[in-house]
Amino acid sequence: MAAGVEAPQPARLAESIEAYLADHPAAAVLEDGRVLFDMRTAHYAVSEQHGRCLLQLWSEERNLMRTVVDLQERAQCLRLTTRRMGAAKPQALELTPTSDRRTPTAREAGRRNYQRLLERALGRSFIGAKVDGLRSAMDLEHSFGPAYVRGRLLHGAAAEALIGVGEAESAAIVDGILTLGILWLDHCRQHGDGRRHFGGLKVIVPAGAWRTTAERMAWLNHAVADFQLFTLDERSEELTAVDFRDTGNLASRLVHAFSASAAIERCQAGVNRLLGLVPEAARERVEVRAGSATEVGLLLHGLEFARVRHGFAANSFAPQDEVTFGAGANETPLTEENEGLCRDLFARLFASRQPDGAHTDPLFRLQPERWLEARLRGGIAELLPGLRGDMLYTQVPALSVGDRGLLDLLTLDRNGRLAILELKANEDMHLPLQALDYWIRVRALNADREPGVGNAGGRPLSAFERQGYFPGAEVSPLAPRLLLAAPALRIHPANEPVLRYFSPQVEWELIAVTEHWRRELNVVFRKRSGDGRS
Repeated sequence: MAAGVEAPQPARLAESIEAYLADHPAAAVLEDGRVLFDMRTAHYAVSEQHGRCLLQLWSEERNLMRTVVDLQERAQCLRLTTRRMGAAKPQALELTPTSDRRTPTAREAGRRNYQRLLERALGRSFIGAKVDGLRSAMDLEHSFGPAYVRGRLLHGAAAEALIGVGEAESAAIVDGILTLGILWLDHCRQHGDGRRHFGGLKVIVPAGAWRTTAERMAWLNHAVADFQLFTLDERSEELTAVDFRDTGNLASRLVHAFSASAAIERCQAGVNRLLGLVPEAARERVEVRAGSATEVGLLLHGLEFARVRHGFAANSFAPQDEVTFGAGANETPLTEENEGLCRDLFARLFASRQPDGAHTDPLFRLQPERWLEARLRGGIAELLPGLRGDMLYTQVPALSVGDRGLLDLLTLDRNGRLAILELKANEDMHLPLQALDYWIRVRALNADREPGVGNAGGRPLSAFERQGYFPGAEVSPLAPRLLLAAPALRIHPANEPVLRYFSPQVEWELIAVTEHWRRELNVVFRKRSGDGRS
């Protein structure tokens, strides 16, 4: 730090770090250019203690404790000057929006090289066709970004849209290619010169990274476009067709339903201890929810700010609760020594996270989808009267090989048909296909039917029923309904065009809610599949 420049206050340093991590949920922590922590899976605790800003980071691989003495905001990162206990020299940590460590220059050069490689591979594989207009320039008006190379393949009066992505891009970018491909096909059809008909779309992904796109492509409407999937080996420059209709069985796994009331009873002592640290006037705002048979969380407007894990003491069968506090990825074990810190955090949280709070406050901004989910859970019977609010499951695991995810809400409609609700509080162009992932898995689990033990009627039971979900209800064998909800002004313009390319077997509904949903939640409009389908 330069002479004469006052050092930042520890509380300000902690708030700046919290704000950055709230704004960048996929952030990474780097040291000497190496990724130490991916904050999508890691946890952190940052606090002011004894006049210092202490930052702790931990994951399954490692943990780290540093004192933060200064920070600098840079174009691509937040640079922290830290001291490690016993070290003479300060060390730098960098918080970056993602784990992509390439410089902008290197990223652009890599994408140009991929475009040239793709053009050569297409020319060799589709002899007699002309590769036309390959480009990756940013086009914000039509939602096209520079990570994807798009163009056309011309065969006389016929044409196909094509789009590719290189192996250097992140998994999230690769998995997002089908959204951009559908938009590019739609753009080519709407803005063509009329001389050519764009009959389909060719999608090119890196070798070994095709499964997500293949599963999604199988559930598009193949009557309106010929969708084809290829992988490109960048070393051999070989294109290989992928049969997306035969991706193998989905290795979905459904955890057994548990008793929420029994879990809360098990963890009651720890819950009471935490509630005692919440401002008395705010305790009625706390939602106590069981996340599993042995874990209970305390939530405020969908944000889990403390939790109790029920277990046993080491080398003993005596029950012992692990009690922690902290919002989001910020998690700290509760001890007698830090109870004062916990009280202060809770007081700040309840002052910040309320419908009329400051939008600049990181505690207000954290996990807006969970806040919207909490609002919907509380009023689903009035907002969506066709759904059963008494049979509502939140954050249901939908796991398969190579991925893991939690669908937002799962329930039944009044006819016993499964209904998936996927929520977004902000614009997300990939919402339809991400929601389709869950629909695919829920459909497969519902179609997995076996005779139920002790089932007097002899009716085959779905995996949900066998695992204890929807007790006393008969789950319809019909494919689930897919409902997507977002504030009216936060629905991405790309969402509806993408939805209209879904298979007719996917019955979807797009629900727009009031913009100021934190204060008042109402449905503004609803659009359904079959209404003017392309």
